Amino acid sequence: MHPSVYKRPLFLLLVALVVCLAFFYHPEPDLRDVSHHISTESITLVGQIESFAIAKNNSHNAWMKVSLLNGQPTRGKVYARFADFNPAWKDTLVVTGRLQKPYGIDSPGNFNWQRYLAYKQTFAEIKVDSVSVLRPASWPWRFVRYLRQEMLQTFEKAFPSSLAGIAGGVLLGERGTLSNDLYAAFQRSGAIHLLVASGGNVGFVTLMTLGIGFLFGLRRRTLLIVALVTAGIYTLIAGADAPLLRAYLMAIGACVGYFLGRNSGVFQGWVLAGLIILCITPAAVFDTGFQMSFLATLAIIICLNNYRVPGTWPRPIRFFTQIFLATLSSQLVLLPIFTNVFYQVSVTGLLSNMILVPWASLLMGLSFGYYILTLVHSGIVLYYPCLWGLEAFQKSVEFFASFRFSALPATAWNAGSIVAYYLFLFWVSQLPHRSFSRRIFLPCFGLAVLSLGIGFYWQNRPKAYLLNEWNHRAAIIRINHKTAVVFNDKISEEKLQRALYALGLNRAELAVSFSAEDNPPALLAKQVALPFEDLWPGEAIDLSGATVRVMWERRLTQDGRVYEDRGYSGKTQSGLSYCVKTGEHEICVGDHARFLQLPDGKILHSFLNRTINSFW
Repeated sequence: MHPSVYKRPLFLLLVALVVCLAFFYHPEPDLRDVSHHISTESITLVGQIESFAIAKNNSHNAWMKVSLLNGQPTRGKVYARFADFNPAWKDTLVVTGRLQKPYGIDSPGNFNWQRYLAYKQTFAEIKVDSVSVLRPASWPWRFVRYLRQEMLQTFEKAFPSSLAGIAGGVLLGERGTLSNDLYAAFQRSGAIHLLVASGGNVGFVTLMTLGIGFLFGLRRRTLLIVALVTAGIYTLIAGADAPLLRAYLMAIGACVGYFLGRNSGVFQGWVLAGLIILCITPAAVFDTGFQMSFLATLAIIICLNNYRVPGTWPRPIRFFTQIFLATLSSQLVLLPIFTNVFYQVSVTGLLSNMILVPWASLLMGLSFGYYILTLVHSGIVLYYPCLWGLEAFQKSVEFFASFRFSALPATAWNAGSIVAYYLFLFWVSQLPHRSFSRRIFLPCFGLAVLSLGIGFYWQNRPKAYLLNEWNHRAAIIRINHKTAVVFNDKISEEKLQRALYALGLNRAELAVSFSAEDNPPALLAKQVALPFEDLWPGEAIDLSGATVRVMWERRLTQDGRVYEDRGYSGKTQSGLSYCVKTGEHEICVGDHARFLQLPDGKILHSFLNRTINSFW
């Protein structure tokens, strides 16, 4: 791919838009959004179901685009939970219930449901008490959802639940109810993305339609229109999320370019798709699925254009070499995102994807072909090939996940490291263009060093985090880039571990609790100290770059004054507080991590389900 593509106005516009959104945009409801009517009173909403229902243990949940609230015009989306009703996509419903603010636990490294909904422009939930269908969906939407439901039910009737989930995941992104062990195996093997309908699926459907149409002798322009219609129907059946829309918009852009006699190229289609999606849904820039889909596609486009496989090589070798390059480029570009989301690296992912990616495409064709044949009562023709293919696919995933080091825990990358890594990756991707790679080497190298330096500076500054989860509390004092202390009050070790990963640390240097009845998280730290056994007021622990001083329990009055509760009346009645000193500055954690006292005397309170942090 010629380096001049990076100077195209549309590409520069996309880059500028992403940067502006990342730094200056924050998802907020507009003035007419339904979320402004959250109260304790029951309300009536009229709206259209905008997603396929998600089956939960006690409900079916879906996004609903609201048009009326108590008979008055409004707008926005709500996440609706239906206890005894399965909402159908594109039906218009009348529901009654109480609007609620989505719950969200703002804890480093842990999933925040409220933030997730905000990125999807949803700021309210409703638990539905009663529901009625005001207007069924029009026939095109009913046809699309009928196809989806029929496909999934065909797989459920024909195959065991795990295999039906794999077939539904590979074909439509609907993995059903996979067991926890099998889902974990997909994660460890690096193949979890194969259970999500992606842009590759749209490309596969488009190419399959083109191939079939070519066999029937359709003219080229007619064939392109048929392929776009087929791919569009598939995009809707599979849920029309960001990866699918990106791929479909890329296909439309390429076909429009063909009709206009212009070779717009896949890269230009990628740029157009990104601009359209971000202009319609700006919050998509924060969505992990959007980021992974667009970055992986860009990496594959650049890699396969710049590192071309010689045409003289045998076709099978060329095919697997291209699969290797596509897999390698996508895994490399997604490494920081995958690490910062899942806090693990799949060691076997590169090898497993070379085998499982083409295999998943084969299964997609087999499962779709099996469904088509069942319509004419000939499904037996592909039943056993599909069954054996699914079984072997599952066993292969479990095999790749069975290695002891198939997935290794990893800490999050800081912003400086991510920028430096992508600069290096971009330079490597341009090596086949020798003159261009030489010109950009010094700028890339200089910016990478600067980014690493800034990242190290911020990571090395002392910082305090006050965690709160439903009034269970903890504090993490990060002394520098490699040392931290954990003060815990009943937050689970698993969530504290993810918090440490998010802060760039594998383990803390020290873990303590506030009273003897609360066990400190022993697995998270190199050393553990027990109150009134290892620690008594007046004692101190020396760490790398800091000293932890032990005090009688400090409490906070309602008017914000700090007082000390002195005296020992037994392990279960008495408590401790702690101060961490680095250099000339000291910060104190008191009242079971209910507050932090900064070196300047300022008090930071703990708030329900929020993390408070501060440099000091």
